[in-house]
Amino acid sequence: MNKVRKTPFAPPAWTVALLAVLALSGTTANATDITVHLTGDQEVPPVKTSAMGHGTLTVEDDKSIKGKVMTSDIKGTGAHVHEAQVGKNGPDIITLNKTSDNEWSIPDGAKLTDAQYDAFKAGGLYINVHSDTHKNGEIRGQLKR
Repeated sequence: MNKVRKTPFAPPAWTVALLAVLALSGTTANATDITVHLTGDQEVPPVKTSAMGHGTLTVEDDKSIKGKVMTSDIKGTGAHVHEAQVGKNGPDIITLNKTSDNEWSIPDGAKLTDAQYDAFKAGGLYINVHSDTHKNGEIRGQLKR
């Protein structure tokens, strides 16, 4: 009669290393990824323009925010994250960096306050891009979770 020897399972070393790298990679399971679309009709009051934009942002549970917005058909003079619900204008809370003619980025280390994070969760933040023609904003996009 043959005896089968039972030994505890030990995963290969590369499996353990891979799991460690994934655990330390900085991805947060509770991060909120947002796709935003900016158009003139979302501005208050609405703006008739062919300009538009789109972006991807990530808001972490620690309230840090990162990402960028790409624009077209606009000579942007400034871009900001503002606090206000759809249909309302509000104060700017983060100034975006112009990284090229048509790209704007959230600055490294940007963080929302507790009140701003609560506003974000309720749909109360937006991004808009300003131009010489429309100094208060030519295109806008609400940040929706």
